[in-house]
Amino acid sequence: MRRQRVYEILDATRSEDSAGRVVDAVLIALISANAIAVVIESVPSIALAWQPYFHAFETFSVAVFSIEYAFRVWSATESPDPRFRAPVIGRLRYMISPMAVIDLVAILPFYLAFFVDADLRILRVLRLLRIFKLTRYASSISLLSQVLKEESRSIGVAMFLLLLLLVIAASFTYLAEQHAQPEAFGSIPAAIWWAVITMTTVGYGDVVPVTVLGKILGAILGVIGVGMVALPAGLLASGFMGAVRRRRIEYEGEVAKALKDGVLTHDEMRVLARSRATLGLGDDEAETVLQDVANSIRERVGVCPHCGKALHERRAEPRGAEQAPGERRRGRRAVDRGEAEATTGNARYFRRDSDLDGDDGGPQTSS
Repeated sequence: MRRQRVYEILDATRSEDSAGRVVDAVLIALISANAIAVVIESVPSIALAWQPYFHAFETFSVAVFSIEYAFRVWSATESPDPRFRAPVIGRLRYMISPMAVIDLVAILPFYLAFFVDADLRILRVLRLLRIFKLTRYASSISLLSQVLKEESRSIGVAMFLLLLLLVIAASFTYLAEQHAQPEAFGSIPAAIWWAVITMTTVGYGDVVPVTVLGKILGAILGVIGVGMVALPAGLLASGFMGAVRRRRIEYEGEVAKALKDGVLTHDEMRVLARSRATLGLGDDEAETVLQDVANSIRERVGVCPHCGKALHERRAEPRGAEQAPGERRRGRRAVDRGEAEATTGNARYFRRDSDLDGDDGGPQTSS
């Protein structure tokens, strides 16, 4: 099998590849089954009764994941990323990339058991790390990573202020409560525990201030904590909205480029499908973007977005008052039909490859 083909099959962003979809589905099912098996195997009675089957399933899973890892490293040089193009250095760079490290960690505990005398319970729990392999198939995870990277400075400042407030509140509470409750507030680190559960509004109730000053500090910290804890959430929400908006704008640019000549070819449709999968856009949202861009181009070139006629043709038509009643009704039905097609169709103004068969060189607009 050619290396390029192996890369295409293992590339999770190529949603139009049928073989790739099958491989992705099998790997996702196997990863999910492994996570379930690790959880069930932690029950002693089940593990004792089904141990041979668990071991056979583990061996089979490691074999599949090992083959997958080897193929990914081998085909890494076919990646469009220039960092991985070199035969040796490129593969080494790929092996230290985050997703490759996750793939390696997924199979490493099985092989460590042959060389390291470690607690099998620890190695069994480490197998749960295989669930991180699912992040390759979830576009939302890449979106989250992008948002965290972009908002890292703002989130860092918010976390620093949160930590500063925790230390200050714990210090003052320690001074107020150390004599009344030396077992609970005997030191600043012990008071930090109370400050954390108070600021996060968890309030376990195992430690509470009893002095007047301690209660006042607790009330102030509880009120301030609501806003301070919500601050990182607001930053993440804002970052998510910005990232989604930028991805939509990027996809709009791809659609506008594909529709520039008024013809949506099969190759352009595949490119748009790959771009949609990479950007993590849903089918409905992508369809809405396609319609919006098509209508925008229609208006720019002078085509009515409802009936598909050239605007100068519509202006040349007689007014409704000058038309016979039957003609007005037929015209109204035609416009209604055009509006329905404009609402439910992709973009009547643009034709696809299949529409070009037998083309007589006529205009691109629908009449």
